[in-house]
Amino acid sequence: GLCLLVLRLFIGVHVFLVSCALPDSVLRRFIVRVMCSVLGLFVRQSDPRLRDVNVRVYIANHVTQFDHNVINLLTSCNTPALNGAPGFICWSRGFMELGVTGSRAELVESLKVYSSHRQNPPLLLFPEEAATNGRAGLLRFSSWPFSILDVVQPVALQVQRPLITVSVADSSWITELLWTFFVPFTVYQVRWMPSVPRRAEELSEDFALRVQELLAMELGVVSTRLTAADKSEHMKRLRHTSLLPFAPGSQPLAARPRMPSSLTGVAPEDVRIMAMAQRVKEVLPHVPLEVIRVDLAQTNCVDTTIANLLEGRVPFFPESKEAGTDLPAPSTSQAAAASGIQGSVAVPSSKPATKQFAKSPVERHLSLQERKRALYDYARR
Repeated sequence: GLCLLVLRLFIGVHVFLVSCALPDSVLRRFIVRVMCSVLGLFVRQSDPRLRDVNVRVYIANHVTQFDHNVINLLTSCNTPALNGAPGFICWSRGFMELGVTGSRAELVESLKVYSSHRQNPPLLLFPEEAATNGRAGLLRFSSWPFSILDVVQPVALQVQRPLITVSVADSSWITELLWTFFVPFTVYQVRWMPSVPRRAEELSEDFALRVQELLAMELGVVSTRLTAADKSEHMKRLRHTSLLPFAPGSQPLAARPRMPSSLTGVAPEDVRIMAMAQRVKEVLPHVPLEVIRVDLAQTNCVDTTIANLLEGRVPFFPESKEAGTDLPAPSTSQAAAASGIQGSVAVPSSKPATKQFAKSPVERHLSLQERKRALYDYARR
């Protein structure tokens, strides 16, 4: 793989220079396509006769960062640059710079003007606006590509590659290019579908949904309602949880309590329980650590264990200040609440919760319990 990578880097420079030097024509596409096969990029198309020369907008699913370059090897088309700053990198990757930095409405108007000139190549648009691996489903299509013209032609794109996954989430186009040069080959399968006209009085959103359903049926995947923004939010959560030591909801790595060196050989499940017990101990320092561990082994949830201890469902004897631990001593209100849970004030009074701040910690705890019960009843209803 490394030998292929180094060799193909030099060949790729020649492919780039040839594609820049030759004008757009059938000869240029044939030469570049043959040279790309040396780079391990094989492009196959099915039903090329279905490609309508009168259609000005192609709609394709988005799999890799080089989908527009692959389809451009089969027919002349342009893809506008939607993300990233214009410049040499944008031009070298094959994107068309419109100079529009405003809203999508301005972009649609600019593309309408572009499509009105018949000498311009057709537009190739990706309504998903984010790349997926193409094996599970399609992201929800944006409606703005279907506001340009009333007739579009869907293009189904599938990519296969041995050993290495295609289109890993959060990977850059440079990483994708290097992996393409590293693996033996990558096969792009392009399937042309019949053109789809807009129905009478059909909204752009309905038009986009109909084309999305047709493409999903052709690819054999699910037509989802997830958007590119949902994918971006999901990736943010993955990046956040990757910094956590255990499951989502646990403390960040920097805030994780240090474990003794004698626990290095303990099973990961026991370490996880101990880390969760330390979190409960910080909230309820008067509760014995062994009681917390036993309840966590059953609930496997920090919040549930805290609720069980606060509401008296788990019996325990509060630890004294002389317990020998290095944790902060429980405050007066915590001690009073704990004693209230264990004994004389275990049953809340039937009085409604007062609207004034009580002076006694026990009364404040009772008011809290009554309000919690009222919230539970409201949630159940």
